[in-house]
Amino acid sequence: MHCFVNGNATSVASPNKVKRSHSMPFGAELREDGSVRFRLWAPSLRQVQIFLENGKKLSMHPADSGWFELITREAVAGTRYRFQVDDKVKVPDPASRFQPGDVHGPSEVVDPRAFDWADESWRGRPWEEAVIYELHVGTFTPEGTFAAVEQKLDYLCALGVTALELMPVADFPGKRNWGYDGVLPFAPDNSYGRPADLKKLVQSAHAEGLMIFLDVVYNHFGPEGNYLQLYSPQFFRSRHRTPWGDAINFDGTESRVVRDFFIHNALYWLEEYHIDGLRLDAVHAIADGSEPDILTELAQTVRAKFRDTRQVHLILENVDNAARYLQRDRENRPKVYDAQWNDDIHHAVHVAITGESDRYYRDYVAQPVQQLCRSLSEGFAFQGEYSEYHQGNRGEPSSHLPPSAFISFLQNHDQIGNRPFGERIHHIAPLEKVKAAMEILLLAPSPPLLFMGEEFAVSSPFLYFCDFEGDLAAAITSGRRNEFARFAKFNSPETRDQIPDPNAEQTYLGSKLNWNELDEQLHCSHLQLYRRLLSIRQKRIVPLLQKNVQVQNRCSLTHKGILAVDWIFSGSGRLTLRANLGEGPVQLEPPKDGGLIYSSTRADSHGNLQPWSVAWWLDKAN
Repeated sequence: MHCFVNGNATSVASPNKVKRSHSMPFGAELREDGSVRFRLWAPSLRQVQIFLENGKKLSMHPADSGWFELITREAVAGTRYRFQVDDKVKVPDPASRFQPGDVHGPSEVVDPRAFDWADESWRGRPWEEAVIYELHVGTFTPEGTFAAVEQKLDYLCALGVTALELMPVADFPGKRNWGYDGVLPFAPDNSYGRPADLKKLVQSAHAEGLMIFLDVVYNHFGPEGNYLQLYSPQFFRSRHRTPWGDAINFDGTESRVVRDFFIHNALYWLEEYHIDGLRLDAVHAIADGSEPDILTELAQTVRAKFRDTRQVHLILENVDNAARYLQRDRENRPKVYDAQWNDDIHHAVHVAITGESDRYYRDYVAQPVQQLCRSLSEGFAFQGEYSEYHQGNRGEPSSHLPPSAFISFLQNHDQIGNRPFGERIHHIAPLEKVKAAMEILLLAPSPPLLFMGEEFAVSSPFLYFCDFEGDLAAAITSGRRNEFARFAKFNSPETRDQIPDPNAEQTYLGSKLNWNELDEQLHCSHLQLYRRLLSIRQKRIVPLLQKNVQVQNRCSLTHKGILAVDWIFSGSGRLTLRANLGEGPVQLEPPKDGGLIYSSTRADSHGNLQPWSVAWWLDKAN
């Protein structure tokens, strides 16, 4: 089967075989004459040697500015190698394309041109069509591999999503990890498969009309397996501190090579793996006072390379609500980044349906429906206002930006996994309230994001897990449990000990989706709701977004708990939302000219809204 396709999206069936590789100044590169060029930036060293796994030892030649290089015929595709960076320590290549023996083992020379691509005609899909499905490769299926994800593409197409967002796959220590502890950002983790397996997943997704996005981490390296300090301490800058230690050096002396390392990483995934977009993790933790900063330079480089040939999309996670990265040009195209994960919309909805007030939720307790209304109509709820949680003003004005600049969600890996027991929203809120929230978010103009399993209300949690050893493992377990010490429920060590150990294999296994639940009525009916909403979105909402139109938004709160938002698309019509997020029935005046396109079972076309009911109207322009 093939996904519902729209606009420029097409199923791919090309008989032509395409070769793809990204050339970069780092790592091992197979040359056309059959030789291999090795390059390492090690400005703290006077000599570097390469140890091949066949026992041969080769000396690299020093070059300018701290570079070492060697071109040799002693290595071929499949050769495993390490660099010796002092008299004793052998380290993997920081730009390794594959690590068959994990982060401490040898790197492998990979020939990217050995893979025959058959998606030559694929040009991507417009951003306005995006319905994103975030998944963790290891826990999405029982097998936990790229190949197993590939086997689920038909299911995802039938669901109605248009893009898969893979949590980070860069090589991490051990056999299981969320991915944010990666230390070798060019190497897909071997626990998921070989590089060709990821490429095959991307190609198969394109054949179904699906985009593939990849989560990348440019704000830190993980705590185990990062050897850069031994030979290239210039990668870090002690002047800036992050939650993970010294910041990556994006603006200090010798930062040019560091910036190039990460810019090439972005280009590498987009070019060599034909990935359709990147989501940059926690960019608020990147310290960079240069002009342009690394976020801007990276995005401008990507835009310049791909803008005329492919639709490539860039997404941010940014607690700072920095609207300047989301600006559009005169043709309404992103100048830098397409969109940002909108934490405001999540926090407001979450508080509205759960009543929770801990941590950052306290900023939304007083008026969650009003803040939800502002988020739907203007993008951010915090556009420079004071945040009690952050102890300062947060955000920038965003009402001038289109709805497409803000990604909405009710669940994601952080909002589930950062809870002590990894509870999903339907574990802590009534299902009728969860459904009402999704009836809003899946039909609102902003691109929605789902987290794997939410579409069928899966019972399995998504816990924080990793696979460290020794003192580091003990520190991670203790630190994880002590995070919650300030909560009354966990004020005793005995209670905190009940929080699952992140390093225990069962914590990981317990986070895998239970696909057998699709045979049960409750889960099946939940899935059918998602499918119905996403079908309406593709048929009725997406056409409004595809044109270069100006959107006027209006948010009004006529009754307590009543959400009323109108989006006016110049030349296309008016989209009207009315929702009752209160505990009593309400009668509202329905739009005079609008046709009802969706209503929950507790609402009707006449504006009668029972508690936790939602109705949508669309008035098409003449």
